[in-house]
Amino acid sequence: MTDAMFVVDTTSDDAPLSSDELQTGWTLRLPEEVRRHAIGSMRLKEGDELQLSDGTGLRIQAVVDDPKSGIVRVLGFTKEERPVVRLGLIQALAKNGHDEQAIDMATQIGVDEVTPWQADRSIARFKAGRTDRKWMQTLRAATEQSRRAFIPELHGMATSKQVLAMIRRDMVHGNLVIVLHQDANATWSDVERQVEELAAKCLDDGKERTVSVVVGPEGGISDQEVEVFAEAGALVCVLGRNILRASAAGPVALGLLSRAIGRYC
Repeated sequence: MTDAMFVVDTTSDDAPLSSDELQTGWTLRLPEEVRRHAIGSMRLKEGDELQLSDGTGLRIQAVVDDPKSGIVRVLGFTKEERPVVRLGLIQALAKNGHDEQAIDMATQIGVDEVTPWQADRSIARFKAGRTDRKWMQTLRAATEQSRRAFIPELHGMATSKQVLAMIRRDMVHGNLVIVLHQDANATWSDVERQVEELAAKCLDDGKERTVSVVVGPEGGISDQEVEVFAEAGALVCVLGRNILRASAAGPVALGLLSRAIGRYC
């Protein structure tokens, strides 16, 4: 069984994680929140191994030395590189927690950045300091559950006008934006062909590029939103015959994209 993973806040005085300073054999004191989870909830005991990460690529293999004090000893560590082809999710706010379900699954699949979107038809409303906090907690928990060394970057809430500006900017930088829409003519085969071309460019020049998926709310993306996004350069496509919930469409698309860019064997 894979050792449990815990994301540690690098601003904590108890756990100043840095691959530039870290050494095998060092001892670290787990932050109180992590200690409660690891020792109190998961019942890790002396001699049990675990993984720690700063959420930006650092992965530490450690062993519990003193459960009561939350002291762990570093066995080894690695620093993972950011992927050259990045995956993004622009997820419309949706009711009944469907948006949080979407970003949870997307994180497990491997999304690299997430943007909450207040779409024209979004019933749920973004509440600064509350919605973003809940989304960040979801991303962190899913990162730990899937044993990832990177927490997806959470951008600020975007309006449809701001999403349009993002798409225009992406076109300038050679990125690809895919808008999922049930009435589109383009198919997923068209998407995969363009994604493979983008991935080949990244391998050739080493330049980082992003493939982003835009997912609407329960009522779907409005015709006006689809029109302006397409005019800005986004590829509007239908994912398949079945109409998926707001919680499922993004993760399904990201799973297919992960295979297309070689993340899945």
